[in-house]
Amino acid sequence: MSNEIEIGRGKRGMRAYSFDDIAVVPSRRTRDPAEVSIGWQIDAYHFDTPVVAAPMDSVMSPGTAVLLGNLGGLGVLDLEGLWTRYDDPLPLLEEIAALDPTAAIGRMQEIYAAPIQGELITGRLHQMREAGVTVAGALSPQRTQEFWRTVVDAGVDLFVIRGTTVSAEHVSSELQPLNLKRFIYELDVPVVVGGVASYTAALHLMRTGAAGVLVGFGGGAAHTTRVTLGIHAPMATAVADVAAARRDYLDESGGRYVHVIADGSVGRSGDLVAAIACGADAVMLGAALARATEAPGRGWHWGPEAHHPRLPRGERVQVGQVGTMAEILLGPSSRADGAANLMGALRRAMASTGFLDLKEFQRVGVVVTPGIGA
Repeated sequence: MSNEIEIGRGKRGMRAYSFDDIAVVPSRRTRDPAEVSIGWQIDAYHFDTPVVAAPMDSVMSPGTAVLLGNLGGLGVLDLEGLWTRYDDPLPLLEEIAALDPTAAIGRMQEIYAAPIQGELITGRLHQMREAGVTVAGALSPQRTQEFWRTVVDAGVDLFVIRGTTVSAEHVSSELQPLNLKRFIYELDVPVVVGGVASYTAALHLMRTGAAGVLVGFGGGAAHTTRVTLGIHAPMATAVADVAAARRDYLDESGGRYVHVIADGSVGRSGDLVAAIACGADAVMLGAALARATEAPGRGWHWGPEAHHPRLPRGERVQVGQVGTMAEILLGPSSRADGAANLMGALRRAMASTGFLDLKEFQRVGVVVTPGIGA
């Protein structure tokens, strides 16, 4: 059955669904939430929760990356952010949080114009390693060739290459494009790369040797990509399509499993549940963790797209503060809006539908309810 609809006589498009459009369905079995496992492992690294922090200055500092690691998740530091441009970025983070909305993007462009310093990349990653947590850092595809050696020499455990759209076949007549397949093959650390939103693009990235693929364009609360570029990826459909690519690549490669990480539109616990139900192994959280009282953004949230020097396609948004990072992830919660105790909600959803672990929960039944969650 085709999922395409006719837009007009000269154009057809695929019908796609967001996390708000789907819901999981209880089955004949239920479980005790305490007996449910929400652990996740990528390569040699095990985590108690399937949570990866988005590499954004409003979410992650070296300190909050360590905090998240101690809470069972994976903190990823933006290696092109303020922490690698300034010895002490705290006054600048305070300034960004206090900016007038009409002047925010212009001033942020000025602040982020400072050069990235290799010694600061090394120092920040060493700070995370000394705390005993899994060390992960992110670069954009444009900066990877310039700084990857510094990152690897600093002892990173997981290397994240993250952009609005990342492909295995970037064409440029001016710049030598990053050859992902050769780069990943020659690297001694596992690489997570994205974002992608289609079956074909994901399959090509999996064939480069990536350990994980990011699905989506990241940071829904801080992006205006659809308004600026006309690009949008309804996440339920995108995750399900990439999960299908993972299944087919597993057969093609003779058993190599590539992890699917939902990156974007996971702002509440219900979104997290839907992401895993659609096939994600883990989720990358931005706005959800920016609401923590320890987050560097102080209740504000922004990504690198917000201060792009030529074409900003994101903005600084106020997300507020709802509790500590521990309360947001593990509870307890005094809220009923899905902003806190995300792991408790995931456990409860898995228990209510009778599934024991995340891999089993990817097989849960779902219903499509367009517009109900809007």
